[in-house]
Formats: sequence, structure tokens, C-alpha cells
Amino acid sequence: MSVRYAILGLLAQQPEHGYALHARLQALVGGAENWDLKPAQVYNTLARLAGAGLVCEEAVEKGGGPEKHVFAITPAGRAELLAWLQSEEVQPTLHDDIFLKCMLALSIDEGLARRILQSQRAALYRELHRVTAQRAEADPTRELGVILLHDKAIMHLEADLRWLDMLEARLDEVRRQPLPEPPMRRRGRPPKSFPSIPDSIPKERAP
Repeated sequence: MSVRYAILGLLAQQPEHGYALHARLQALVGGAENWDLKPAQVYNTLARLAGAGLVCEEAVEKGGGPEKHVFAITPAGRAELLAWLQSEEVQPTLHDDIFLKCMLALSIDEGLARRILQSQRAALYRELHRVTAQRAEADPTRELGVILLHDKAIMHLEADLRWLDMLEARLDEVRRQPLPEPPMRRRGRPPKSFPSIPDSIPKERAP
């Protein structure tokens, strides 16, 4: 989740100061254990949004402690938020560090590749147990959104575990195949291109 748009979305609901925004963002994602967002990130993002004219300072709260600067979203901020909400979102699916580690380790030591798979499988199971326990503690009458977020994480982790099993079962087959090579490129200047000759050449008109 983008901090920039999360802040714009929360300010679209009501004006807030940085401390309250940080607390509401943590609640939105189910706690700091799911996304350890630092308060400095919120304040820095607020400053950049203000510089871009997407939020503005609406008031300053003075109490017993330090002053709290309350920010509100501007019309330009609402337009930016609406454009982001309506934009299509596809997470990169082929950028996978586990795959990269296994393929590189396989060319060095097959045993190393298998140890990487075993270690990664154990880590995924630990994360699966953690997320499943969190989901069980969530209150479906108040935290349905967070429960659905956990469901997504659980499905991803289960899919990763199944993929690790597939990879391990075919590791020998992958190892026997040649290492991928970049495509060959021609050297030198590209051949000259000649203008195409039309099928029929129109006759010149007589003067």
C-alpha cells in the first residue's frame, strides 16, 4: 500500500494531524506486525504532499504538549486520489528472489539449492502460522476488512508452498538443462533498407 495514497484516502474522510494518521494507518492494515510504518514516514509524506499542493494545513491544535498541525486534502489531492483509486493495479509476479536463489545455487551446488528450498519452506510455514493466528484473533463484526487481508496473505503463502514442492520435485530436471543464455545479437551496421518498388509505376502525363 502506498503511504502517499493511504494518507490522501484518510484525509478524504476527515482532516487529521500526523500522529492520528499514523495510528489510523496502523489500524487499517491490522497492526504494526503486518506493516511497521514509522511515524517519520507519515510526517515526511505529509510534507511532500503539502509541497505538491495535494494537502494543506487547516489548523494548529495547541494543548499541553507540542503543537499538532492538522492537515486537510485539497481539490487537487482529491483528483489525484480518485485517479489512483481508478487505476489498474497488477503486482509483479515474475520477480521472485526464491527462484533466483535456487537457479543460481543450482549451478554451484545442487545440495545448496535443496537446502535453500527447505529453509524457505520452513520460513513460509512460520509466516503462515503467524498470519493464521492473527486472522483467528480478528473480530469479524468489526475487522472484516483486516480478515480479508489475512485471507489474501494465507492464499499467497499456500500457493508459494505448493510451488516450492513443484520446484523441488523437478530440480534434477532443471539441472540437466543447459543454462539460459542471452539471445545472439548481430554485430556491425544494420543492412541498408531500400525504398520499396511499387507494383505499377504511373505513367507521366503528356504535357
